Amino acid sequence: MPRPATDPAKAAQIKLLRQQAGRWLKAEREQAGLTQAELAEQVGLRYYTFVSQVESGLGRLPIETQGAWAEALGLEPGEFAKTLLRYYEPELFRLLFGGEQAKSQAAG
Repeated sequence: MPRPATDPAKAAQIKLLRQQAGRWLKAEREQAGLTQAELAEQVGLRYYTFVSQVESGLGRLPIETQGAWAEALGLEPGEFAKTLLRYYEPELFRLLFGGEQAKSQAAG
């Protein structure tokens, strides 16, 4: 069965949220005093360009790597994953955390 066409407004929102996630990750990396290459090495990536892609919003962190990224950045893994969930899966975030979304977005 073919997949339904993506709603252009939804696609634009996804792109915007990924870009926001990327800016947040970049700020956290810079605050940790790491270059993209250093972060890539610490999380076991072969190429630092993946870090660049994620920071520019072209990619997203797989769930199975989020703990390593949190550790490399000196962040608590649960809060790190929760922040990424807000960007990557906003509807799931809303279902799980309800009213926290507005508070988190105001802080982010």
